[in-house]
Amino acid sequence: MKAGIVGLPNVGKSTLFNCLSNAKAQSANFPFCTIEPNIGVVNVPDNRLSKLEDLVNPERVVPATVEIVDIAGLVKGASKGEGLGNQFLGNIRETDAILHVLRCFDNDNIVHVDGSVDPIRDKETIDMELQLKDLETTEKKLEKVKRASRTGDKEAQKEEIILQKIKNNLESGISVRNLEFLEDDYLEFVKPLQFITDKPVMYVCNVDENSALLGNSYVDQVRENVVNENSEVLVLAVGTEADINELDDYEERKMFLQDIGLDEPGSAKLIRSAYKLLNLQTYFTAGVKEVRAWTINIGSTAPQSAGVIHTDFEKGFIRAEVIAYDDFISFGSESKVKEAGKMRVEGKNYNVKDGDIMHFLFNV
Repeated sequence: MKAGIVGLPNVGKSTLFNCLSNAKAQSANFPFCTIEPNIGVVNVPDNRLSKLEDLVNPERVVPATVEIVDIAGLVKGASKGEGLGNQFLGNIRETDAILHVLRCFDNDNIVHVDGSVDPIRDKETIDMELQLKDLETTEKKLEKVKRASRTGDKEAQKEEIILQKIKNNLESGISVRNLEFLEDDYLEFVKPLQFITDKPVMYVCNVDENSALLGNSYVDQVRENVVNENSEVLVLAVGTEADINELDDYEERKMFLQDIGLDEPGSAKLIRSAYKLLNLQTYFTAGVKEVRAWTINIGSTAPQSAGVIHTDFEKGFIRAEVIAYDDFISFGSESKVKEAGKMRVEGKNYNVKDGDIMHFLFNV
């Protein structure tokens, strides 16, 4: 599962990517600094893992991870191939969620591709280009469906109505993610087309250091603009985060954060938010050999969750022994949880909860 960092050129995408990952992408004060997408595998910060480590004292600890992709900047006309448009749109189509970086700070020393700071204009530029590309996809599909619809094909007639709805809304500047469909219609007719504007989005407002805690007037504009969208707004002083990352000493980092009023790096909040944006959650396995966070989709059943460890676990699933995270922390060990009668046995239909500590029994 991948989250793609997108935005206009030179708004701080690559600097943000460097904050989130150990990979060092090129970052400079000129448009189109990034051409090929950079990919980083990022650990998901989770205090629960540290608490389990303290109790179990395992040989190793393995956190959950998420892939972050730094994609080339987009400009007006990208849907028609301007700038790196076709490449950009191809790269973003391969991601599962969008982290849309908006410049929300003033600095005469950093060039803006449009000559002035206006996050709403920047957002609309990106939205329009993505919508235009989706409109192109819709029109191509609609042309084929209409031919089948005219022959009396009932499924084609149904699909035509749905595609026409999408087309009309895209032409009005409304993204696919903001439209409502019956679940069966969505799965059959909408999801297979992989619309770019159907991907979940989080707006990352890149602010100056003084605005890291509360935001600023630019951030207020963004929040007001997206109030009717099903999306999150996160405030991050990307340049400041980059400076903090350069400090080797943990205490120095902590003091730097405290000076600007933060209890943890904003990048940690962003990673956790991206994880949720991708519809992901975590369950744990905890033993003396290893304490590990496993990534699953929200709503996964016990066999599906077992399958992320090994496909044989899913094929031969018998049952799962489950301990709620809070119970494990409260009683302090698996044996004490069992003594208290707090370990549950769950079958194939159990939907795994975020934080569950699992042990699977299987037979192949």
